[in-house]
Amino acid sequence: MGGSGPAGAGESSGLPAAEVDLTVVVPFYNPGPRLFSTVEHAVEVLRSTGVTFEILAVSDGSTDGSAASLDSLISEEVHRVVLPHSGKGGAVRAGLARGRGRYLGFIDGDGDVPPDLLADFVAIALEQWPDVVLGSKRHPGSEVVYPPARRLYSWGYQQLVRLLFHLKVRDTQAGIKLIRREVLDQVLPLMVEDGFAFDLELLVLARHLGFQDMVEAPVRIGERFGSTISVRAVGAIFRDTLAIFWRLRVRHTYDLTDPDRGNTATP
Repeated sequence: MGGSGPAGAGESSGLPAAEVDLTVVVPFYNPGPRLFSTVEHAVEVLRSTGVTFEILAVSDGSTDGSAASLDSLISEEVHRVVLPHSGKGGAVRAGLARGRGRYLGFIDGDGDVPPDLLADFVAIALEQWPDVVLGSKRHPGSEVVYPPARRLYSWGYQQLVRLLFHLKVRDTQAGIKLIRREVLDQVLPLMVEDGFAFDLELLVLARHLGFQDMVEAPVRIGERFGSTISVRAVGAIFRDTLAIFWRLRVRHTYDLTDPDRGNTATP
């Protein structure tokens, strides 16, 4: 695996040295026994691809004993990070900041997104070397089971995202993504979202900084995806989405440059 960023991209933001092909962060918050099977399966899948890899399982303040359930899996390939509860985005960001991969990404720890998909995403990275490979529930090849109400909510949210940010992707929120190291070097230091809007902020910033090669890949999500979304959760993601727009278009917070890195954001 190899590649370079767009013209004008700055130096490293402080990520550890690249020593493996792939870092996969598995964030989790009280997932119960599903975590062990998810991580175990991810190891098997990644070994079958032939790439060198590490898995960083990051506890977002879990209290159900799931972190301890990984004891037998801890190795040179599997590492565990235990953090206080701050939100999925905070857990993913903390894991990515520790990553040694040439590509770095994440997959949900509850098993709703099957680890089998990692092999497909690795294949895309090896063949095309895009800036981002992202799962999309709206990809024609996706197999997704969830109720009409949630399907409508997802569609409506993506229309809002298109209106506010002009992102040329159909789904920002599927729980599996891979990001090229050079992209993450530039994006990660500017990110602030700790909740579910983390995915959106990552993609918005990547595009804002000139990284536009984003490949959508199909996903498979089963019936567990049909769990109810609370009104509070819906309100939080809309609030955080508008906060990203405010920082991008009004405050221009993301335009700030770090003279030590020499990076200038592009509108």
